[in-house]
Amino acid sequence: MNQQFNKGLLFTAMGSFWWGFIGVIYFKYLDFIGYIEVVIHRCVWTAASLIITTFFFSKWNIFFSIISNKKNLAGLFSSGFLIFINWGVWIYAVATEKIIDASFGYFIMPILSVFLGYIFFNEKLNKKRIFSIILVIISIIILLLFNLKSLPWVGIIVGFSWGFYNLIRKKINVDTDIGLLIESLFILPFALFAFYFVYISGFNDFSFNNPGLSLFILLAGPMTVIPLFLYVRGVELSGLGPAGMIFYITPTLQFLLGYFYYNEPFSLLKLVSFIFIWIAVIIYLRDLYETN
Repeated sequence: MNQQFNKGLLFTAMGSFWWGFIGVIYFKYLDFIGYIEVVIHRCVWTAASLIITTFFFSKWNIFFSIISNKKNLAGLFSSGFLIFINWGVWIYAVATEKIIDASFGYFIMPILSVFLGYIFFNEKLNKKRIFSIILVIISIIILLLFNLKSLPWVGIIVGFSWGFYNLIRKKINVDTDIGLLIESLFILPFALFAFYFVYISGFNDFSFNNPGLSLFILLAGPMTVIPLFLYVRGVELSGLGPAGMIFYITPTLQFLLGYFYYNEPFSLLKLVSFIFIWIAVIIYLRDLYETN
């Protein structure tokens, strides 16, 4: 049991590290082709990667079982819209030097999920978790009151879209990768339509004339799917609580990369706001550790 638990922690850490470091480096490198085209390719090649893995793991029976349920389809259409927003805004943040702002969203997301669980699933809140939620609200109010332009809108959109995405997925409770495949297939026609317009406008960087770059762009799919598989497998082996704690590797690495490597601006006001967030995270993680 202990060996399985440790393996789960390792998988979770690898997935979180991938999202927080490898993913940022990869998508930042691609920002020269324009974030719109990057979002398009992420949608297209994620769908292609998941089709391949579904064949490899022989999961088509699960796929057809899910799509035969109208409630599942309606839920996955909604969650697909949210994951598209999440991907699009996050890639925009990476391309426009707002990685620190995006990390804000992933710092608040687990605490936001606690609040959503209370509203939609009647999950109990203790004093520590209520205090964590209050600190998150205070951090946003600080930015709103003193400098609206400093409000990390991309982080808030990233955090809320991911939080509500998880809410819908929890409600319908379908296989993680097959659910993402169905969501990707909902998005795919729009992505292909947008790609056509990029192509006829002459702004397309994906070409057989440049196979090296095209192959690198194609990796947008595996870059999305691989950390997902690692993280989900880690949750299965170690549990949601420990995985939730390890997930904070992701926004921490994003913040460090944005500030120290990409030299993004970080005002004193944002620092004060982030301090409230970090205190909220510490309180939340301590409570999570004590209750698991």
